Amino acid sequence: MRLRGSFAPPGDKSISHRVALLSLLARGGCEVRNYSTAEDCMTSVRSVKLLGGSVGFSGGKLKLVGSKGRLVDRADIDCQNSGTTMRLLMGILAGSKGPYVLTGDDSLMKRPMARIAKPLVEMGAQICWNEGGTPPVKVTGGDLVGIDYLMPVASAQLKSAILLAGLQADGVTRVTEQVKSRDHTELMLRQFGGDIFWEDGAWVVRKSDLELPEFFDVPGDPSSAAFLICAAAMLPGSDIVAERILLNVTRSKFLDKLTSMGAEIKVEPQGDYPEPWGAVRLVYSQRLSACEVTADELPQLIDEIPILALLATQSEGVSVFNQIGELRIKESDRVAALVSELGKMGARLEIKDDDLLIYGPTPLKPARDLQGFGDHRIAMTLAIACMVANTAINIEDIGCIAVSFPNFLTILGELRQ
Repeated sequence: MRLRGSFAPPGDKSISHRVALLSLLARGGCEVRNYSTAEDCMTSVRSVKLLGGSVGFSGGKLKLVGSKGRLVDRADIDCQNSGTTMRLLMGILAGSKGPYVLTGDDSLMKRPMARIAKPLVEMGAQICWNEGGTPPVKVTGGDLVGIDYLMPVASAQLKSAILLAGLQADGVTRVTEQVKSRDHTELMLRQFGGDIFWEDGAWVVRKSDLELPEFFDVPGDPSSAAFLICAAAMLPGSDIVAERILLNVTRSKFLDKLTSMGAEIKVEPQGDYPEPWGAVRLVYSQRLSACEVTADELPQLIDEIPILALLATQSEGVSVFNQIGELRIKESDRVAALVSELGKMGARLEIKDDDLLIYGPTPLKPARDLQGFGDHRIAMTLAIACMVANTAINIEDIGCIAVSFPNFLTILGELRQ
């Protein structure tokens, strides 16, 4: 069994979320091409509509008309499974009248939101959350003032919420990162005319107006493509190309990690707007070596850790994923899920303090009752593991893959030989 051919991953989730949600603060009209139809990104579209924004699909393209910050006075918004939608909305709504109540599905209602809310409260917003720091979140906006904020953890969503509030605040807002995280919000704010710049190790933003571009093309999602690229690295005879994939350096770290493990990868840059993008080819290499993921690298690999963990089970030596506690508060406890489900297939994984150790190579065997835990990235990882084990894909709740990559199984079938 092998994978051969080319494929185009869905539009990048992070960029899709942001272009839709930023229309709430911007003016002008925009045609967005290759907007992700993943369930998470469609949740952001529905949220924009509920807040009074003009958004809809026509001819396969997302049409946006900016709201210029003039939102409905109150709304109850179900963010479903999308933490990005909830957390970015908290920053956007911090400057609006409200009240707005943000809820989600069972998984999202267990995820931490207090660390997003606290700096927004410091800026002048009124925000309430559940005991334990979880949703529901009630936002009543206020007259915001800028703050100087040192990020306690590397989180693009936390950083984005503060910058979006800072865009509406009097004075200057400075956000200092100790470890660099995804920078899509900063880049998009700059492209849309926001007064934002990098200075002395911090992002600085001032109150400013945004204007949507007439056209906006979303590159392919590298975190989605990573599952197929890593699958090809494990299946002898594979040779695949990911077309129009996003090559932002804060998102392509997994390619560097694959190269360090001995994978044969060729990257061909083809464009740079709205962010760098191009083609990535992977040709199967017979021998892969163990890897180490440091705590500083984790923020740029957070979505690819599950599939990299599977790849580590097929690599020679002991792979170490350091300080991965953040994966325990995603859609599922991804660390426990990997140990449990890959362990059923014969892989050797060990949790040691806050680190994950993986011993390889170990042959994978078919297993019954594989669980995706409602987590799209765990389910995709297990689907690839079934291919490596040369068995039928049989995972409970596999439909959760639609959260990020609706046509994943279809593309996998087209590439499979």
